[in-house]
Amino acid sequence: MDKYVGKRLDGRYEIKEIIGIGGMAVVYKAYDTIDDREVAVKILKDEFLANEEFRRRFKNESKAIAVMSHPNIVKVYDVSLGDRLQYIVMEHIDGITLKEYIERQKVIRWRDALHFVTQMLKALQHAHDKGIVHRDIKPQNIMLLQDGTIKVTDFGIARFSRSEHRTITDKAIGSVHYISPEQARGEITDEKSDIYSVGVLLYEMLTGRLPFDAESTVSVAIMQLQNDPVSPRSINSNIPEGLEEITLHAMQKEPAVRYQSAAEMLMDIEKFKSNPSIQFEYKYFVDKEPTKYINDSADIKPKAEKNDDEPKAPIIPILLGVATAFVIGLLVLGTVMAGKYLNWGPCSGGSGTEIKCPNLVGLYYDEVKNSDEYKDFLILEGDKRQYSAKYEAGVIMSQTPAEGKMLKGKHEITVVVSLGNKAMSMPRFTNYKVEDVKISLEQMGIDPSNITVVEAFNDEVAQGYVVATTPGEGSTINAGQKVTIYVSKGAAPVDIIVGNYVGSEESEAKRKIEGDGLTLGNVTYESSSYPIGYVISQSIGSGSSAKKNDPINIVVSNGYSITIDMPIPDMAEKTFTITAFYNGSAVVISGASNLDPTVLSGTYNIKFTPTMLGLTAKDLKDAASGTTWNIWLKYSGENYIQYSLDFKTGKYSMIDQPAVLPSELLYNAPPTDDNN
Repeated sequence: MDKYVGKRLDGRYEIKEIIGIGGMAVVYKAYDTIDDREVAVKILKDEFLANEEFRRRFKNESKAIAVMSHPNIVKVYDVSLGDRLQYIVMEHIDGITLKEYIERQKVIRWRDALHFVTQMLKALQHAHDKGIVHRDIKPQNIMLLQDGTIKVTDFGIARFSRSEHRTITDKAIGSVHYISPEQARGEITDEKSDIYSVGVLLYEMLTGRLPFDAESTVSVAIMQLQNDPVSPRSINSNIPEGLEEITLHAMQKEPAVRYQSAAEMLMDIEKFKSNPSIQFEYKYFVDKEPTKYINDSADIKPKAEKNDDEPKAPIIPILLGVATAFVIGLLVLGTVMAGKYLNWGPCSGGSGTEIKCPNLVGLYYDEVKNSDEYKDFLILEGDKRQYSAKYEAGVIMSQTPAEGKMLKGKHEITVVVSLGNKAMSMPRFTNYKVEDVKISLEQMGIDPSNITVVEAFNDEVAQGYVVATTPGEGSTINAGQKVTIYVSKGAAPVDIIVGNYVGSEESEAKRKIEGDGLTLGNVTYESSSYPIGYVISQSIGSGSSAKKNDPINIVVSNGYSITIDMPIPDMAEKTFTITAFYNGSAVVISGASNLDPTVLSGTYNIKFTPTMLGLTAKDLKDAASGTTWNIWLKYSGENYIQYSLDFKTGKYSMIDQPAVLPSELLYNAPPTDDNN
């Protein structure tokens, strides 16, 4: 077993499990007992503690992250750089690496790829503004959360671009498939090196393959220096031309030719997102030299110098041409006016026929604009895009006229396009009054019904003031977010009066117990008349005294018990045995063998509990509404009656019964006739 798992670092960070192993460090999931949150703890491996270079890199990472604060960069909470133990405490990211996502998806939709790259570039621009170059941008160092948020991680080889200090180990460091040519040569790197890596990553997402790959890392590095990538559109024809231009412009061999900053690349991406059919001025040609981008302006030839000896243009033909053009202009103007006001001719602005307005809500605006399906409509975007918790960015959220209306003339439809759910950064609310925090959250657009306040004893924060929030400080949130505010009840008393936890849901009981300064002990499950998941008893009674952190054991209901009144056949004379089967497995029924029908009063009572079927409270709570569990009762080994059990309501119903049981199961053998 790992020597840190199960231990507590500096009396604060309880190490739970390993969640990642890198070249120089191991990352653990841990619990911060002071700030009451899950964190990631990155610990430098023991074998590198004596290595000055690795200690320098580890310290450099902590310095780099500490000076940054951005929603798309992993946040650092604490650093310890002792002689025998060095670690960095960061926010815990519950997600997967972008590399894992690419391997699953193979090729990523260009809209999603741009969503990811936009966040990366914003994070890098923030880092570059702080003078920090990442130098190891690759999908393995990009974390992807379930909501699509990107987090840039692992600044282990980051360098302060304004620092003059540089060692031999800085050369050609990074992942060879993503490093820039200047990085492969071991030259000084700046923010344009990160731009190149982003270009490679974008290429990989759009095409499903790396631009340069070979059996050895040396071969890949040489390809980075000398080879040109295959056109992305030749691999995936669905990539728009403008996006291909952006990708290849970021991947130019010479730093001076590629994007000069993350902000510059973001500007082109925004232009492209507004008009996916756009083509930039980055035209390239192929010759014996490596592929290069040049501006269209480079193709403009200088004007020929004026030659006074050239013949003069005749005056009369020119005047005649002007007069002719004037007459033609009047005719065109008349045609346009007639079309506009009389709905006649090619400039009528519509066919003159009525067309039913389609439903565009929920569709991507760019796709609608470029779709042949809607070519008969004039689709206009409203003045201002709006944030929406329901519709993602670029999706039409409303339209005028509404679906089904009959359109005349130009068949014009005005739409409002969503900006997506507005992303915000959770502020630091520790040591603020809870009332002020609730007001601030509501002003940010958080619905009051999504705000939960949980009180707990705390020795460091005054009563009525906030200890922490979930999501925590710096987390990306939106208007639909659920927020929990943890509020101090002041220091825990020496003698604690135990509260009443019976009747509370299990999770709520846990919060109450811990809020009272106690700890949750053993949790067991029994059937009862309480709803599923609710506490039915506690080990220390309400109103009793207890010491701080004393354990409270609770018993939780896992549903009603159900007693079935099984009918005994009227003609039954023989003893019989009842067995029950659930999912093909026998269920043990107490005292259900060798029953005498002559002494039973028409029915036999059989009690079932969720535990008998192997069901827990969680199974029952997770089940869909109306879920039932079916059992077969067998009469002396033969299918007799099938029942449906509902442990949520305590009710049952018969759903199947064979018409006739074999006579040998019902009757005693007839008497013999000695006279025959």
